[in-house]
Amino acid sequence: MQHPSPSPAAKPLDGVRVLDFTRVLAGPYCTALMADLGADVIKVEAAHGDDYRHIGPFDRGESLLFQAMNRGKRSIVLNLKAAEDIATIKTLLRDTDVLVENFRPGVMEKLGLGADTLRAEFPALVYVSVSGFGQTGANAAKPAYDIIIQAMSGLMDVTGEPDGSPTMIGEALGDVAGGLFAAWGTMVALFDRSRTGQGRYVDVALFDALTSMMPLLACRTLMGGDAPTRTGNRHSLSAPFGTYPAADGHFAVAVLNDRLFATFCEVIGQPELAGDPRFTSDPLRRENEPALAERIAAWAGARSVTDIVARLSEAGIPASEIQSVAQAWASSQAIERGLASEVVHPVLGHMNVPEQPVHFDRAARGGRKAAPGLNADADDILAELAKGETQ
Repeated sequence: MQHPSPSPAAKPLDGVRVLDFTRVLAGPYCTALMADLGADVIKVEAAHGDDYRHIGPFDRGESLLFQAMNRGKRSIVLNLKAAEDIATIKTLLRDTDVLVENFRPGVMEKLGLGADTLRAEFPALVYVSVSGFGQTGANAAKPAYDIIIQAMSGLMDVTGEPDGSPTMIGEALGDVAGGLFAAWGTMVALFDRSRTGQGRYVDVALFDALTSMMPLLACRTLMGGDAPTRTGNRHSLSAPFGTYPAADGHFAVAVLNDRLFATFCEVIGQPELAGDPRFTSDPLRRENEPALAERIAAWAGARSVTDIVARLSEAGIPASEIQSVAQAWASSQAIERGLASEVVHPVLGHMNVPEQPVHFDRAARGGRKAAPGLNADADDILAELAKGETQ
């Protein structure tokens, strides 16, 4: 697809058109990242709309989940079983760079919209499929939600206290991992197309994506023959590296080498620990972490989290209080980095929604539209198609 050269202030994906057949979380997260960067994302919905339009939390009848995952897109309702609407999709594809779908494997083929069919007609098209287990493999036909992916990837098995139950982490990381790798795969395919003129088919599985996002566990399992187990709030390989109790809460600290450990021992007033045979290397410190934890607790138990973090940070040791999610989003760091920006919604008014986290020079953050109402952009999209056909 040939597009005009971007202006110096253009967003990186200005001029890229994405036809988005996704719903719920993984696929919409992928296309939201692209919309944040200027892509024209046309969300194709069924008459009842994306399932996330009907899942809370709600504000004045609007799903906030839908608002977060579909910011900056346009919506059109099309019936994928109607010949007239399939024809509309084919017309849209004439000027589309990327198609993203997250139906179960085989569904798009049955609709006549499979990758082989469309790429034969539109060879420059980047076609991205996001599914639970990919287009191949023993589990390809199985349905999957985030909790299933967490359970099957091993992540749940290594999360939680050593003597407790396997624990689901507090975010849908399997979906997010799939959406992130789908966006990454799309960018790789677009880059390749810029050299070859040919699109690619991109097959993304949530299981693959989440499993690949655990490199420490992969190293220990694939290369070390280890069987990782739950270690609670302590690092499985290093110490002191985890959370420890203070007088008024808990703090996190990360000590990964002997130099930092010697400094840490000075800060806690126990410099002799650096020369203790139980603690002279990182593996030894992890092996003897319970004894080390007792010495840390003896020092930290009489001090506030604020005091502890200040002392450790001043000495150059990575340390932090345990922030709530609300505190993290309200922090000066999150605000100064522009992790969220304001949009204006016709019902909800001014509100902040998340934004992709990567900064690009010559591209201002923000300036996006709110998530669209169902079929809100159909007239504009169809008018654009009609105009294109007359040119």
